[in-house]
Amino acid sequence: MSSGAWTGVAVAGVTAAYAMFSRRLASTPLSSAIVFVGTGVLLGPAVLDLVDMQHDAAPIIALLEATLALVLFTDAMTVRRRDLQIGGFLPGRLLGIGLPLSIGAGWLLAWPLLPGLTVWELALVGAILAPTDAALGKTAVSNPRVPPLVRHGLNVESGLNDGMVLPFFILFLAAIPGTHYAEEGVAGVFWRALVLSTALGLLVGGLGGRLLQWSRARGWVTREWRQVYLLAVAAAAYELAIAADGSGFIAAWVAGFAFGFALRRLRIGGEEKGPDRTADFAENLGGLLASISLLVFGAVLLGPALGHLSWRIIVYAVLSLTVVRMVPVTVALAGSRLRPSTVAYIGWFGPRGLASLVLGLLVVEENVPGVELLGRVVAITVGLSVLLHGVSAVALAERYGRWHEKAAATTPELREGTPVPETPARRRLGALNEPDT
Repeated sequence: MSSGAWTGVAVAGVTAAYAMFSRRLASTPLSSAIVFVGTGVLLGPAVLDLVDMQHDAAPIIALLEATLALVLFTDAMTVRRRDLQIGGFLPGRLLGIGLPLSIGAGWLLAWPLLPGLTVWELALVGAILAPTDAALGKTAVSNPRVPPLVRHGLNVESGLNDGMVLPFFILFLAAIPGTHYAEEGVAGVFWRALVLSTALGLLVGGLGGRLLQWSRARGWVTREWRQVYLLAVAAAAYELAIAADGSGFIAAWVAGFAFGFALRRLRIGGEEKGPDRTADFAENLGGLLASISLLVFGAVLLGPALGHLSWRIIVYAVLSLTVVRMVPVTVALAGSRLRPSTVAYIGWFGPRGLASLVLGLLVVEENVPGVELLGRVVAITVGLSVLLHGVSAVALAERYGRWHEKAAATTPELREGTPVPETPARRRLGALNEPDT
């Protein structure tokens, strides 16, 4: 049997095994991310050598790009304007102040710790490791004891910051000689990857949402095909931008906003009872693909990186998860009247996940002189985040929830009690972790 077949068997086996015990494991420190990343390390060159980036590069890149595009689309689709208006000071501060500061802090700290990288490669490290992925610390944003304001803020931040970091990533990549984007120049990248891709995303997403509602109004589309239709719109936005030499990721992200807005703006009264289920299939598929992507990450990036550890890489990874995240969050929330316990909780739960590993792997495929060091830094940081945030999520959410209950009982005007709109659950956060009730 070929190594590819054995890899398929292993992926199917670990997925089925975790699914069978998902309810028991949901309340333990053993998250699905830890299981899949650990399995990937075993399948990679470090142990069994069944998955190799040199031989399996094309399907691996295709899988990761499709996963990130789908997740960008569905995450953006669930964000509503009111999420940033009513009680939206928290995600607004985290995204508008905290995210740029995190990119800058990651850039500056990389300077003394990662010698050998150019100034724009150092900036690339900061941009790749800036976005957060709440799925890696699901309990932190789903535990009902955590105040809704905090859960809402972390959820919205995670849904938006991966898309917001893309312009920084592309422009930094364009400034590095020898990369695909550098061939067009910064001006060309700005117009094609940013302006044109945004316009195409708005066009495809907005038109796609309107056409779907037009069909629903006439009873021409079934519920099942409506969910498949969403995948076609996401793919169309991504591929159309690629065909125009733009950024498929930016187009998919913007298309998600436009598609979701069109669905809500043109909602058909009385068509269905309960919440809209158009995105259910895409979100569940995105959750499964994200978990498989973590397995691939463990095999092709983390496993090989573990054999080339250095104190500089370890120190930068630790600082990235602490100083680079927590200091900007503290600055962003200054004057918000949130208690230090809340600021620390929000600062800690900034896990690095899908966006960082996909962007890191895309850089590995580019002709970047410092690609090996850059790839190792991203791999170790994401791997450490998977472990530390996965292990700590359950315990810290319970501890913080108990603190909040006591504080709310003695302080009725507690800022953490600010009401927020009910945000539709992002099913990707719990697709493989959340127990049935």
